[in-house]
Amino acid sequence: MNFDSDVYGFGVVLVEILTGLRALDSNRPSGQHNLTEWVKPYLHDRRKLKGIMDSRLEGKFPSKAAFRIAQLALNCLSSEPKQRPSMKEVLESLERIQAANEKPVEPKLRSNHTRQAHQAVHHRSPLKDGSY
Repeated sequence: MNFDSDVYGFGVVLVEILTGLRALDSNRPSGQHNLTEWVKPYLHDRRKLKGIMDSRLEGKFPSKAAFRIAQLALNCLSSEPKQRPSMKEVLESLERIQAANEKPVEPKLRSNHTRQAHQAVHHRSPLKDGSY
């Protein structure tokens, strides 16, 4: 089994997901038929990346995560197989990206205050003691 081609293929899938485009499409303008070759320059720059991303992804996850996924895809698509990450490294990168996205956006102090306010309201609820 050739893991180098697996990593490259996974990079292609990541780019397809980010852009919403197929890897090969002769209906696209000249120079854009091969998605991976056309998209590489856009993966280096956050603003350029935003311009080619699938609009259906907008607001679904932070732009920082999209950029990190684009960087991972770029590494997977390296023309030099020895420069590509292993699938284990790809998985570790995806796990780090996911973990970073799961962190709360609100500062801790504010979320504690919100939680305390919610508990106080809940504590005063007549439903708590079973009466209506």
